[in-house]
Amino acid sequence: MLRPALSQCSAKGREMAKRKVVLTGAAGYVAQRMFAALAERYELVSLDVKETDRAGRPVPGVRVCDLTQSDRDAYRAHFRGADTVVHCAIVRTPRPAHAFRANDETEFRAEYLNVGMAYNVYRTAQEEGLRRVVVCSSNHAADYYERLIWDGQWDVVTPEMLPKSDNFYGWAKACYEHLGFVFATGKAGGRALENVQIRIGGPRDGADLDQCPPGDIARLHRGLGAFLSARDQAQLFIKSIEAPTIADEHGVPFQIFYGVSGNTHNFWSIANARRVIGYAPEDNSQVLFADRIAAIARG
Repeated sequence: MLRPALSQCSAKGREMAKRKVVLTGAAGYVAQRMFAALAERYELVSLDVKETDRAGRPVPGVRVCDLTQSDRDAYRAHFRGADTVVHCAIVRTPRPAHAFRANDETEFRAEYLNVGMAYNVYRTAQEEGLRRVVVCSSNHAADYYERLIWDGQWDVVTPEMLPKSDNFYGWAKACYEHLGFVFATGKAGGRALENVQIRIGGPRDGADLDQCPPGDIARLHRGLGAFLSARDQAQLFIKSIEAPTIADEHGVPFQIFYGVSGNTHNFWSIANARRVIGYAPEDNSQVLFADRIAAIARG
């Protein structure tokens, strides 16, 4: 007779124990890939400048706010009582598709806003006593090295290498990372804010292969090596949120992880993510897209 009641109490206890997580850019593409997994696991506070995703569908529970504002009191209440922020928000540069990475004045100004927004998120999280920030960085923070890889001068890029980019988008992501390290040391604000930077690879479910000309082995290798499945992305972020410690070799709570699946063709190292937080990707692009690989390679 007592078992149902005990079971209900246990379920309520688990519900009450849910970790509170703030998700910025909640209506965006990357956040939406893991939205359901995060919403199921955490008490999720969803923030964005709009209430719908890119397909026009309403995002449940989204709170509209602009994190680029310097007046942090305008959105401070959304952070209160949370454990972690997952920062995916971004100011996008309006540009024609052919002008991607244009490196023009408009591009710089948009990315300058993004760096300022990252500061606002870090500082508000620190002021409100949050434990950790997990940030959507990008492989573009170190995309200059790809020139060397495809030129046969380099084999793999690791998170420990100096971030180098030749465009303002990548520059901004490197700034996210360096700014995050400043907060992680505790030098700014007097309290260390734990910081994980995830350099997202190719979260496009194999669409990169659609753009790969027959016989273009280098581009095929790139598409396969950059692949990040939705479930591996969710796992990587969840483990980055929940890992008991993320201290580096000097005791600073800061890590950079590459956001890719366990691909045979990986050219970005995920060894530290496996070691530090126990990341165990379930997907491999060579297996998932085996039939398409053969057609492209033989082209």
